[in-house]
Amino acid sequence: MADIIVVGSMNADLVVRASRFPGPGETISGEDLQIIPGGKGANQAVAAARQGAAVAMVGHVGNDSFGPQLINNLKRNNVNTSHVKVDPQSATGTAIIVVDANGQNSIVLSPGGNGKVSPAEVRDISFSDHKLLLLQLEIPVETVSAAAQGARESDLHILFNPAPARPLPKELISLPDFILPNESELSLLTDQTVKDLASAERAAKTLLERGAQNVIVTLGANGALVVTQDMTKHVPAFEVKVVDTTAAGDAFIGGFASALLQNRPLEEAVRYGCACGALAATKFGAQPSLPTREEVERFLGDALIAVPGGEDAA
Repeated sequence: MADIIVVGSMNADLVVRASRFPGPGETISGEDLQIIPGGKGANQAVAAARQGAAVAMVGHVGNDSFGPQLINNLKRNNVNTSHVKVDPQSATGTAIIVVDANGQNSIVLSPGGNGKVSPAEVRDISFSDHKLLLLQLEIPVETVSAAAQGARESDLHILFNPAPARPLPKELISLPDFILPNESELSLLTDQTVKDLASAERAAKTLLERGAQNVIVTLGANGALVVTQDMTKHVPAFEVKVVDTTAAGDAFIGGFASALLQNRPLEEAVRYGCACGALAATKFGAQPSLPTREEVERFLGDALIAVPGGEDAA
């Protein structure tokens, strides 16, 4: 039985590195095209599996050459694919990604089969066989809502990453145990400008007022902000040399989810997620960048040693 079930997207990422992003109407030269497994759902599934969690994936691929590649990659990463369907009428979802010299990315999505994941098929899932559900927004929002409702009825914990950002139905604010937006997603969800810790806290508390249970805002190089009814806590980032930020947020979520399954305290689980995200940013590509549990534990050990006074100073 898989402890974590992910209902979400599977994409083939078509990635080009360039010195900078092109302007409107501009053509620039880049490096060789790379085709890399991606999609927020699949990324988070692989991220959690590499931390030792038992994970199952629910999603669609198309009837093309990309589909088998994505399925086989999940299997190689020990993700159960029995709920992944091949849609003969669709292409596999793709993401066109440009990565600049600073490791930042610009992405255009073509949903393909991801847009065909239906509420009916997630209602057929036996959520009681699992412990935790991961959700994002690269599949239809109606399907995401149906999955959240099914998981809540089966007493699963729900982690919801509202990305790409869009207006949400009330149930997707109130049902998840944790809502995990980045700054731009939080800004769109609350119609507030989020530019620093203070504004992130205000916006997160707006989500709490609307019924959210817990909000964790991922802040990139500034770490993460935990906002609950009882506390607000900033968890600093780890300093690393950034190569590519693609899937760093997915690495955070997969690491955070695996830490929750280990019953780690909330702040410790967030810190573990930050370590996963930091390590992912040091490598190129989406799923190839996702760290293993051994890599994260070693990284955290080295970070602790680097702090004068060791554990008491961390």
